[in-house]
Amino acid sequence: MSLAVIAPRVVKASPDPNKFWINELKGVMEKIRLILAEDHVIVRNGLKSLLQTQTDIDVVREASNGLDVLSALDGGLIADLILTDLDMPEMDGLELARQVRERYPQLKVIVLSMMDNEKYIFDAFAAGVNGYLLKNVSIEELVFSIRQAATGKEVLAMELGMSMLRRASKHHNNTFFNAGVSLTVKEMEVLTLIADGYTNQEIAEVTFTSRRTVEGHRQSLIDKTGVKNTAQLIRYACKEGLV
Repeated sequence: MSLAVIAPRVVKASPDPNKFWINELKGVMEKIRLILAEDHVIVRNGLKSLLQTQTDIDVVREASNGLDVLSALDGGLIADLILTDLDMPEMDGLELARQVRERYPQLKVIVLSMMDNEKYIFDAFAAGVNGYLLKNVSIEELVFSIRQAATGKEVLAMELGMSMLRRASKHHNNTFFNAGVSLTVKEMEVLTLIADGYTNQEIAEVTFTSRRTVEGHRQSLIDKTGVKNTAQLIRYACKEGLV
């Protein structure tokens, strides 16, 4: 029996002993195959240039709308993650996320949008996205979020998370106190959505409750604040800083 002799590999010394191993790991790491969906060419080109500086991210396709993305996937394109805007022609980011969740459930989706209203965030996660970021995010946070989402974790822009945390910090023992009125967390959530223009049915869908329950919360808000109707309720909430 003959034995193959494997010659030892000669590695040039580096000032940083860890640098060699880091580079070696990067070399064998599987890249995150990313589809970039953005209808503004300048924004798309800028994002692509930034992402291509990362050794573990490969932009495998650019698209101007959701239909372009689905067409590429149906044509056999293999990807791990979609980074998409919300507002796009022909098929927006929300509908794209819904279609992807149904047809390609293994594929991750991150929204990158200018829209910071909680309505869009709720809608996006309900549609099945893995993350929601704002377009003013730093490249460091963007890349970190892509890597996290690629492993199956959910991510939310730090700015949005802090905003929600500040709002939650106003609640104590599930009750919000303002101007002598105590509102529960659920009532505060419903009040915020009412102020954003949601109907009872839409609020029920977002909060995963029944329309009848939402109607009860709305009436409770009117009773507690002493107003006569929804218009006055919104005016009161704005005046008291509740929304």
